[in-house]
Amino acid sequence: MQLFGRVLGLALGLTAGLAAGAAFALDKISFGTNWLAQAEHGGYYQAVADGTYAKFGLDVSIVMGGPQAANRARLIAGQIDFFMGGTLDAFDSVKEGVPVTNIGAIFQKDPQILMAHPDQGIETIGDFAKLDTLFLSGEGYDTYFRWLKSAYPGFRDEQYKPYTFNPAPFIADPKSGQQGYLTSEPRDIEQQAGWKPKVFLLADNGYEAYANTIAVQQSLIDQNPELVQRFVDASIIGWYNYLYGDHAAANALIKKDNPEMTDEQLAYGLEQLKTQHIVIAGDAETQGIGCQSAERYQRFYDSMVKAGVLDAGLEVSKAFTNRFVCKGVGLDLYKKLAGG
Repeated sequence: MQLFGRVLGLALGLTAGLAAGAAFALDKISFGTNWLAQAEHGGYYQAVADGTYAKFGLDVSIVMGGPQAANRARLIAGQIDFFMGGTLDAFDSVKEGVPVTNIGAIFQKDPQILMAHPDQGIETIGDFAKLDTLFLSGEGYDTYFRWLKSAYPGFRDEQYKPYTFNPAPFIADPKSGQQGYLTSEPRDIEQQAGWKPKVFLLADNGYEAYANTIAVQQSLIDQNPELVQRFVDASIIGWYNYLYGDHAAANALIKKDNPEMTDEQLAYGLEQLKTQHIVIAGDAETQGIGCQSAERYQRFYDSMVKAGVLDAGLEVSKAFTNRFVCKGVGLDLYKKLAGG
């Protein structure tokens, strides 16, 4: 009887332990980024590294993007749960009838820039119209260059030359300009050329696209809004901690996923995100990281219609929802870490 009692006790204890483990099991979800791991993805890596996602009951796998990745297609196919997209992606989803929507905008400013040589008298973004050449990607030519032509006089198609992501042609030609990303190309140019380029952030000159948005299928919102809210809240807190807290563990994860990333590049990227107010600006200052506004979506859409990038008649309200953001999540942490 004593042996039976001990066995029964062990069995009951094991059953109780399994039940407790089941009660605290984390929800497994996947989040696809839009490029190779970098500082621009830091908040998500931070939430993994410091246990923020786990505190919110989530086991998050970051699916890194890159040249051959198709994470937006994976989201549409249901192969990942969340995706780092953009405003134009959301408009495309509405146009194509794809049930995907933006539920938060981590970057209040798109980090897209134009660069010029420092000695060519380029003082405003409109001055780029005076240059002979603009090195742009095909996507850039089809989007923000068309916007530039509609917003500023003098830009012309003859300026366009394909940007092959090699800065040598721009460095060699003082009468040229080049596209870039605020957190990357200016540093590359300075290292290779020995001079600092003039840098103009499109977002500070009327280009109102949100960037680093969180996109999700409408079905997940309908079926499990509580899980969606937890992911959004934990990601927001991850971003405050990455920007203003100890981000060493997050950077280690970034370098693990992207071994070519350096500490110097990560530090430069983070500094630009902070000093140029890419994440915390506008509505995010008072309502928290990730906040979006219907008015801004509409203004950007109208500007893209004017530029001939998008067709008129799109139902803009279907591109996003503020159900999960603009609630002040993390503002107390921001005040504690940065005196915000």
